[in-house]
Amino acid sequence: MFKSFFPNPKWFFSSVVVWFILNLAFWYSGGKTWGEFLGFPNGYATAELPISVSRFWSAQFLWFYLWFFVSTVIFALFWQWKSDNKWQNWSVHGSAFIIFNIWLTVQVSVAINAWYVPFWDMIQQILTRGGGDLSLLYAESLTFIYIAAISVTAGVIMTFFTSHYIFRWRTAMTEFYVEHWQQLRNVEGASQRVQEDTMRFATIMEDLGVEFIKAILVLIAFLPLLFSLSEKVPMLPIVGEVKYSLVWAAIGWALFGTFLLMVVGVKLPGLEFNNQKVEAAYRKELVYGEDYTDRAEPATLQTLFKNIRKNYFKLYFHYAYFNVVARWYGQLDILYSLFVLFPALAAGLLTLGLINQISGVFDKVRESFQYLVGSWKTIIELLSIRKRLKAFESILDE
Repeated sequence: MFKSFFPNPKWFFSSVVVWFILNLAFWYSGGKTWGEFLGFPNGYATAELPISVSRFWSAQFLWFYLWFFVSTVIFALFWQWKSDNKWQNWSVHGSAFIIFNIWLTVQVSVAINAWYVPFWDMIQQILTRGGGDLSLLYAESLTFIYIAAISVTAGVIMTFFTSHYIFRWRTAMTEFYVEHWQQLRNVEGASQRVQEDTMRFATIMEDLGVEFIKAILVLIAFLPLLFSLSEKVPMLPIVGEVKYSLVWAAIGWALFGTFLLMVVGVKLPGLEFNNQKVEAAYRKELVYGEDYTDRAEPATLQTLFKNIRKNYFKLYFHYAYFNVVARWYGQLDILYSLFVLFPALAAGLLTLGLINQISGVFDKVRESFQYLVGSWKTIIELLSIRKRLKAFESILDE
């Protein structure tokens, strides 16, 4: 699943984590200001970013682009020296490009969140005064469109590139399994493992991986903002006054949802795995029946289909209560961000701009902490596919 596409997966992914932490440590321990040694303006790292599209080519952003490029090149050269995997240009450079695009979309979210405050405060002033300058509304709307244009462009490029990335990963897995086909051909459902599961595994891994990286980068970008905005909301409902109230509220609610769905969905991965097994057995008997008259007898097919029905009915039952819990959590989640602000609203501590900014930042951080909540059904499917491919590959290990 991994060694066909990534160079020495165990050490590769460990080195990714170490390299990421090192870069993060250097950046936040003064690295963001090192651009001054290369001619960047003094104080550029602490300068207030404009609430417009021009922030994306400000000195702060240009230095980050350069840092990311150099860091990626160093990492890629190391693995080019260490390994000779034929797909590592895609797995190393391609993964870095995807991470950069995710970072860019997160920065667009930060820019739009910063845009909320002046825009909604301006609307509040216009409503309070009974009117205002129409041209200002058009100008602020145009600012939003310029920022959103970057998000749209990056999103289209990301979708196109990741489609090719996924297909390359699937190709690498398929080539690996075909190379060892003589040892694998007698495994139950071998053709399905090679044709369908490789495609689904690569697609789901890409989806989950992108969302996971996005969740991490969103936390890095928005969590400091949430710490500072917590000063505007000193009290929480029921709990009362708490330091860093919004941070604790986001973490607590996300952990509650994650633990709840893990408990109610614990049986689903095994049932999904069994579901593919009984389907494969039924399909295999039908395929044999096309060539041999003594196969696919009605009694045999009836028994195999009963196994399918039994497993599906179990799956429907367990998904029923899982969906009840998941949907109730989702509905309460809509209200939660406003519920947290009720005491501050009642005390008159917030303006319309601040309400929108805090809600936006709070929702971003909360959604990042809820990565497992939002992805649990997909994770269940991935665990099932991985379990099948792992059993498939165990033949080669033997």
